[in-house]
Amino acid sequence: MAEIQFSRGIKEDIVPEVRLTRSRDGQQGTATFYFQNPNILDKDSTDEITGMYLVDEEGEIACRDVKGKFVNGQPEGIEAIHVMKSQEDWERFMRFMERYAEENGLGFSKA
Repeated sequence: MAEIQFSRGIKEDIVPEVRLTRSRDGQQGTATFYFQNPNILDKDSTDEITGMYLVDEEGEIACRDVKGKFVNGQPEGIEAIHVMKSQEDWERFMRFMERYAEENGLGFSKA
């Protein structure tokens, strides 16, 4: 089980585009998630976005840097940035992403 939530307990079904960057020394990294028309932005949704939560059997990784994208006043997407400040943070994030990718048929390609 690996899922992404914007409100605790509410699974987001839209699979994001994820871009990773890492410092040369490998100690820090950034993951940028982009969700095109996620379920949480549906006009019928009454759920509040409180952050982005990456949930799996190891626990939860919380991210508070979450921004909405609007076009002509209508919600179109969500961008979330997760910063990893240590090698341990990077490894934990990658374990989550491996589980998430396996469940959602994602692949990895280097730039």
